[in-house]
Amino acid sequence: MNGKKNKNSMKKLWIIITSAVLISFTLFMLYIIEGLPSLQQLESPKTQLASNVYSIDGELIGQYFKQNRVEVSIDSIPPHVINALIATEDKNFYSHWGVDLQRFLKAMIKNIFLFKREGASTITQQLAKNLYELKGKKENTFGTIVRKLREWITAVQIEKTYTKKEILEMYFNISYFGHGAYGIYMASKIYFNKSVNQLTIPDAGVLVSLLKNPRGYDPFERYENSMKRRNLVMQNMLDDEYITEEQYEKYKLEPIKLSYKKIEEGISGSLAPHFLEYVRQQLEKLSDKYGYDLYEDGLNIYTTLDSRMQKIAVKAVQTHLSNFQKRFDAAWRWEKYKDILNETVDRTIKNSIEYKSASTPQEKQSIYQKLINNKAFIDSIKNDEKTIEVGFLAIDTKTGEIRAMVGGKDQKFMYGLNHVTQIKRQPGSAFKPFVYAVAIDNGLYPAYPILNQRFSYNDGSAKLWSPQNFDGKTGGYTTLRWGLAESINIIAARLIIEDYAPLWKIGRFAERMGIKTKLDLVPSIALGSSVVSPIEIISAYATLGNKGIYNEPISILRIEDKDGVLIDKFTNISHEAIPEETAYIVTDMMKTVVDQGTGAASRSVYNFRRPAAGKTGTTQEFSDAWFIGFTPQITAGVWVGFDDHRIKFGGSFGQGASAALPIWAIFMHDVYEQLNLPLEDFTEPASGNVVPVTFCRESIYELGQPRLISNDCKTGGITDIINKKDIPPPYDAMLDNEPKFDPYKFVDSTNTNVNKYK
Repeated sequence: MNGKKNKNSMKKLWIIITSAVLISFTLFMLYIIEGLPSLQQLESPKTQLASNVYSIDGELIGQYFKQNRVEVSIDSIPPHVINALIATEDKNFYSHWGVDLQRFLKAMIKNIFLFKREGASTITQQLAKNLYELKGKKENTFGTIVRKLREWITAVQIEKTYTKKEILEMYFNISYFGHGAYGIYMASKIYFNKSVNQLTIPDAGVLVSLLKNPRGYDPFERYENSMKRRNLVMQNMLDDEYITEEQYEKYKLEPIKLSYKKIEEGISGSLAPHFLEYVRQQLEKLSDKYGYDLYEDGLNIYTTLDSRMQKIAVKAVQTHLSNFQKRFDAAWRWEKYKDILNETVDRTIKNSIEYKSASTPQEKQSIYQKLINNKAFIDSIKNDEKTIEVGFLAIDTKTGEIRAMVGGKDQKFMYGLNHVTQIKRQPGSAFKPFVYAVAIDNGLYPAYPILNQRFSYNDGSAKLWSPQNFDGKTGGYTTLRWGLAESINIIAARLIIEDYAPLWKIGRFAERMGIKTKLDLVPSIALGSSVVSPIEIISAYATLGNKGIYNEPISILRIEDKDGVLIDKFTNISHEAIPEETAYIVTDMMKTVVDQGTGAASRSVYNFRRPAAGKTGTTQEFSDAWFIGFTPQITAGVWVGFDDHRIKFGGSFGQGASAALPIWAIFMHDVYEQLNLPLEDFTEPASGNVVPVTFCRESIYELGQPRLISNDCKTGGITDIINKKDIPPPYDAMLDNEPKFDPYKFVDSTNTNVNKYK
């Protein structure tokens, strides 16, 4: 009886186990089938949709897509290219039905027992994976098993739907060969500058190598790896008798004859190419998070760029640089800079693909001599070296939203250097507002006088620091307002050495205002000796115009999928960087720069009349020229210089007021005129802490000790703004009768005959 019960129990258990296995298997197969392409997809593979980029004013300004795909017929592909593919990727292609079980079992044995990583995917399986995107972004072991099964099933379906010739044609047209080359047509153009029917056997070896690992066997970047893999492909062709031993021995010694025509995944849009690339880099970083393909999924990207401002910016750059370049070319003499030219020519030749592709020292020397004696080649190097470059950025002062970006002189670039985001240069006097901001925050004010006399300062190093003014002149006491307006180096330098602007606080202010580059905090930073990028110093200037609030520059507002479903939206990241009172006072001082100082040409020459503040910048030896200025609505900045630091402007030609300011002024004038922006001035802090007061003139210019006007004052008054907390006492002739003591040795006191009451 018990035996019968046990038998029945075992029977029930087996039924339960069998049922569970069958149900699990059925569910698993349903899951597999669910992810398979439909019959319609098999017959009409998915088309790739470009992602569209829109400006804030609703204009389509560009697209991202997988370009470089021109379909070719299988009949136009040379037989040796097809043979190279089959010999390397799928020897049994013509005999299997989509899956090569024998090859699969061999690969499994090697993987498991010999610990050798070997693939077993047929050409048809690879086509299935590429054509229907069967591989996910991130894949675990279970995901790999599922994908492989789906590849198998799909490969079988493809074999049923298409002929072998059609499968090969699709494979060659859809495969990725690196450097943005989708399909063999564009791969032939990019790597060899040939038509497909001109490809040689060694060429075929290179291209088939790239199918396994486009980055690892990239002949541009990993030449030796590419050579080894190419020769392995040709060895496979020899083993399968597609080529002879004689052919193999000949071709394996040939260098790879490349023709550099690198074109990456596509960006179309000529209005703002540098901005589109800047946005693309950010979108690429987000692609893993959201799982989209920027080049295929038809996204709609809404940006902060204003197409109207961008057009004005491009025109302003071109208008100024076209004439400015001619003037520079007329003045430049290569005879004075032969060492630069010789070094540049040597480097350019040795980095050329033609030189690198040479297989023997004799061939390299022959190519070297041919190029160095080629006048057109040398002239092109000369022109490239002395090309004046530019970086221009305009952002919304209140939000940090990028409105216009010109990253270089060449608007037809493809992945070129963005001179707004990718360079770091000394800002020269354009850094002075940060020094003045610290001094103002520490209790000084626009009417505070500093002695415009040279000094010798020892910062602990062996060498004394004794900066001089741009024009070499000195003078008496000069107020901070005019020290900044006329960009007097000694005034800015004395703020540091007299400890009105401690270095640590300059670093802190600059960082909070938007300078992310680590600064070299030495006294010469007063003159802009530490490098920064244009985008960070321009956004830092916007902090001044935005009442001391810093906004991280922002370029993307939102991303939607092809159906308009929101993927993500973005808002500005901001923080209070410096007190509003400090920002307002420095801004007011910088208005004097534009109205009457080094930036006054914006008024007198370019007729820009809106309330604005700004600062010029010129570096030592005239390597870099800057102008950065802002209104309550727009902050814009310009850098002008050269990619080769050894090429420099000469004299006043390279000053910020001559080289950079015109672009800013033209842009600002035309934006306000064409867009009809409302009149707006900088508003005083709501706290009421910034007030106008009248100082006794003689206390400033004769004593260097500012006092308020009183009955004792004999020379009249000067009215300027000040933070209430810093207001000095009234002038008292009995008490205030000694000039302020200067602890630093006068080096030059020759030019004191200046208008001390300016």
